[in-house]
Amino acid sequence: MAERKVGMISLGCNKNRVDSEIALGLLRDRGWVLTQDPAEAEVLMVNTCGFIGPAKEESIDAILEMAAYKKTGRCRLLVVTGCLAQRYQQALMDEMPEIDLLLGVNQYEHLPDAIDKALAERSRGMLCSDPNTFYEHSRVLTTPAWTAYTRIGEGCSNRCTFCAIPLIRGAYRSRSEDAILEEVRCLAQQGVKEHILVAQDTTRWGTDDGSRSKLPDLMRKCAAIDGVDWLRVLYCYPDETDERLLDVIAGTPNICKYLDLPIQHINDRILRRMHRRGDSGDIRRCLRLARERGLTLRTSIIVGFPGETEAEFQELLDFVAEAEFDRLGAFAYSPEEDTPAALLPDQIDEDVKQDRLDRLMRLQAGISLKQNQRRVGTAEKVLVTDVRGAKALGRSEREAPETDGEIRFTAREGIRPGDFVRVRLTHAEPYDLTGEML
Repeated sequence: MAERKVGMISLGCNKNRVDSEIALGLLRDRGWVLTQDPAEAEVLMVNTCGFIGPAKEESIDAILEMAAYKKTGRCRLLVVTGCLAQRYQQALMDEMPEIDLLLGVNQYEHLPDAIDKALAERSRGMLCSDPNTFYEHSRVLTTPAWTAYTRIGEGCSNRCTFCAIPLIRGAYRSRSEDAILEEVRCLAQQGVKEHILVAQDTTRWGTDDGSRSKLPDLMRKCAAIDGVDWLRVLYCYPDETDERLLDVIAGTPNICKYLDLPIQHINDRILRRMHRRGDSGDIRRCLRLARERGLTLRTSIIVGFPGETEAEFQELLDFVAEAEFDRLGAFAYSPEEDTPAALLPDQIDEDVKQDRLDRLMRLQAGISLKQNQRRVGTAEKVLVTDVRGAKALGRSEREAPETDGEIRFTAREGIRPGDFVRVRLTHAEPYDLTGEML
């Protein structure tokens, strides 16, 4: 019997990546073979992102690109899943006849049966209800073998006025502690060394019953599992990032001294319009406590939010200059359908938004360079990610995968990707560093 081959494109965030990996695990167990060559796949899947306008456009382009393999390859079935599918299910089915099967964000347990049915009946289908549950299944990792994400929560209850995630993935619910610990344990046994806890808001973990965040306890338990060399957490919110969490991060040897704190803005009026929890005082307090503990700081910021004045943007610039974030990602505000911010008056002109984004990123480039220069001359533990002859790439605990820079270094013979080595840093650039292996 010929192999049944499936190919997948996974777009968007690392939470979406985990969904893709679960889907591939289900298909693997049903006898499907994953191929990297879309021309060889009988079934092609696109796991879409629907977060902001450019992500939607990328998803649509990917769907059309994969649909072409119905003519030029072996594709018999085009499957579309993920956030765009969940949010615009009927419109996609009506306007894109190229799609044969469409599933939402929590329907992956039905995927193998739905594919078999669609192939047998040569029919189109759609399944997008959200049961608000976690479906536990082993995954096929799409990350390098030494790094994996573990999702600890689903959905979001923050209701930020600019964000469509609650409309797509529902209210926040914590994944069970037993399931999280078992997954981390299994991944460590597979050889994963760097474990990254993710959710739309990781600091909400364990608060479903109205109690305060239990994330510090969860991280302590994850870090105690054999084989967890590095543990990091992303997407912490300032008002829930208390000294308990910061002490666990700073005081546990195998937890990366790294805090990802998306603040979005610093002006209190803008924060209220965004419906962000907490205020500028919470942000400043959290940053001060994190700096006192020597943590690397990453944030994300939105510029050009409706009604943002030049003075309020200047306040943001002044704060960024003062805070000296080690890492900063910024976005120009993008109005999203059915979100309150899209209906606000005083929408900012696109040229103004882009100008503010450029000014912010120029400022941050200088800050990032200065922060990296402070590390020159130090020796750091580095996870090797690539080796090419005497040249290698890697990351320290201060660089998260995909979002942050890399360390280039001269390597000794015999090292392999996934190894930990000591590297003395010799040169700094705004986002990357150079060094030599000790």
